[in-house]
Amino acid sequence: MGGWQPLPEGLPPEVRHFVEQLRLLKDDTGLSLVALGARTAYSKSSWQRYLNAVQPPPRQAVVGLCRVAGLADADAERHAVRWELAVQAWPRPATTPDRPEGAGEAEGYEDDPTLPWWDRPEPEPASRPHGRLLLYAVLLLLVLLLVAVVGAVALG
Repeated sequence: MGGWQPLPEGLPPEVRHFVEQLRLLKDDTGLSLVALGARTAYSKSSWQRYLNAVQPPPRQAVVGLCRVAGLADADAERHAVRWELAVQAWPRPATTPDRPEGAGEAEGYEDDPTLPWWDRPEPEPASRPHGRLLLYAVLLLLVLLLVAVVGAVALG
């Protein structure tokens, strides 16, 4: 693979194979990363992260690359299967000092960038800062409704 930087050591074989196949597919298009970004919904820097195994690509990025490469349905499906295997094996980011391992995670999905927002677990109630704001909004609405009713009765 010509101008690609070497993949990180210690990558699971599923991830290494998937990224190598994505690189070949990207090279077959003949497009630069800028041109690939213009033809998909993902930027040049996103493609750099995906193709250097820094971050797993979303499934739709892989679908977009397959579409741009003109792959038939069966070939595109093979890349989708490789994506599923790679995402399951993708190394999770290391924990940070301000966030101990396991804190706030629900089965390891919190940091999964490929998981759609509607499939992510609900945060714990203590970490919902908008609860109080919602309460104030409802109370304000009730006060406005009460003022409108009193005004309508008083003005007849």
